[in-house]
Amino acid sequence: MSNEIQVRQDGAILRININRPDHGNAATDPMALELTEALLKAGETSRLVVLTASGKDFCVGRAGMGVKPAVDPEAIERLRQSDVIFNTYSAFRATKVPTIAVVRGLAAGFGCAIAGVADITIAAESAQFQIPEMAHRIMPTMVISALMDRVPRKELTYLVYSTATISATRAREAGIVSEVVPDAQLDTFVEALCKRILDTPNLATEGAKEFFRRAFTMDVPSAVDYARNIHAVINSSKEMRK
Repeated sequence: MSNEIQVRQDGAILRININRPDHGNAATDPMALELTEALLKAGETSRLVVLTASGKDFCVGRAGMGVKPAVDPEAIERLRQSDVIFNTYSAFRATKVPTIAVVRGLAAGFGCAIAGVADITIAAESAQFQIPEMAHRIMPTMVISALMDRVPRKELTYLVYSTATISATRAREAGIVSEVVPDAQLDTFVEALCKRILDTPNLATEGAKEFFRRAFTMDVPSAVDYARNIHAVINSSKEMRK
């Protein structure tokens, strides 16, 4: 891992920190690849992922957003480039363990997407969120794909077309954020949340993550049947009775 994506094992927690503060933590493609790799491997060593960022902003988007390349890439090359980002969003869903994003400052574009696609997002009161791609003449279907099962259609449509910057409280109402906490209490709140999650059996947290990942793409009867099965299997385990 480079110093721009810092990965540290802290007991059962995998702590991932975006560390490019002089550029607002704008993410390069190599950074996205490293983040994807860390997320996909997290279940091998950890029960929980906590994603943070250095400096005053969480992530202001992708590095070079809005800068026109000297030569337009062919469609297949553009697809390959886009897949780097799509794969990062997919990794948040695919990783076996819960993910918590901790947001200070601005989360825009790619930053807004990874904040929103995390299983839980805790934001400081002063945090702000934006999907600015349209203002840069970029159709933001990548961000939309990350948030489409988190944010209601009316809210997401407004954020995309208006490019408005919204508060943490508004982002919570929109479904991007789970909880808004006073800035000075953010770290304490997150650590208490981690403790509560780690106090529950690993089988339960992984089972819940698996159900969340699959059930919301099913029709209701199928999701209920899946709930019956996973509930019976996991709750009958000895691990749940320790």
